[in-house]
Amino acid sequence: MTNPLAADLDHVLDHTRGRWDELRGGRLFITGGTGFFGCWLLESFAWANDALKLGAEAVVLTRDAAAFGRKAPHLAGRSDLRLHTGDVRDFEFPHGPFTHIIHAATEASAALNAEAPLTMFDVIVLGTRQTLDFARQCGTPKVLLTSSGAVYGRQPPELSHTPEEYGGAPDVLDANSAYGEGKRVAEHLAGVYHRQYGLPVKIARAFAFIGPHLPLDVHFAVGNFLRDGLRGGPVRVGGDGTPYRSYLYAADLAVWLWTLLFRAAPMRPYNVGSGAAVSIAETARCVAAHFGVDVQIAKTPTPGRPAERYIPAVRRAREELGLCEWVPLPEAVARTARWHQTVAA
Repeated sequence: MTNPLAADLDHVLDHTRGRWDELRGGRLFITGGTGFFGCWLLESFAWANDALKLGAEAVVLTRDAAAFGRKAPHLAGRSDLRLHTGDVRDFEFPHGPFTHIIHAATEASAALNAEAPLTMFDVIVLGTRQTLDFARQCGTPKVLLTSSGAVYGRQPPELSHTPEEYGGAPDVLDANSAYGEGKRVAEHLAGVYHRQYGLPVKIARAFAFIGPHLPLDVHFAVGNFLRDGLRGGPVRVGGDGTPYRSYLYAADLAVWLWTLLFRAAPMRPYNVGSGAAVSIAETARCVAAHFGVDVQIAKTPTPGRPAERYIPAVRRAREELGLCEWVPLPEAVARTARWHQTVAA
């Protein structure tokens, strides 16, 4: 059976081909292997392992091996992917050496953040501490921590793009800041482990994304719009459509994450996302145009009120690592829609 992601995985390989040799015969440990980031990391790892005959192995931390098998049976049955059952907060360390570690386990759930902020905070902070302790024990030379643009707090409307040097932060007294504060503590732990133990942690501050495996039924606006389009429309915007976001396509995201793992300098954070700002209303219209359906916007914009923004500055990734956004939003919408239609057929 043809892999419905074959073209995207070739895209990832084309833009990372010269960087995989350091994984030849190596062992990779991944937390969060069943999430959006994890699925793309595992899909692209398996693709590169086959295409380049790397002879590498990936050990994937999962709370539920059976659920992983149901979600990704083509991956669960591979001999180069081994599942390690455990909770990221207190998992038993797998045996043997590991050449690379990617910590991508986070409940990126607005519902959990609102309903159980302590759980959200603990998963991020305790999970990061446990993973860093494991990396320290292994003496792993390359570790990637997936952080978030949420560490910057609310982006001021006068700031068009948030650079890595921006010193903003979430409101520490707001329980809804559990996710952003947790990510800040995770980065702080990385700094402490780097200083105290010499652990070489690379940091990816992730923003917003689109692509196969992105959930369609949670708080991601573009995912909700795709869900509406796949159901025949209309595409519904719950607010006034004025906030600005940007969307990096999933295959580009995989290129960025592998490049950061292989080439980024430790303790030098990189924003990961697209610098092309688009309003929520424009995003909805882009999705609706693909499906040929209407858009419904629930609220009227308030005159004179500055639009909310959540847009990364990506100059550092472009200039230092040669990264860019190869897949524009309309094409990203088309590819994501085709994938959902293919897997549902």
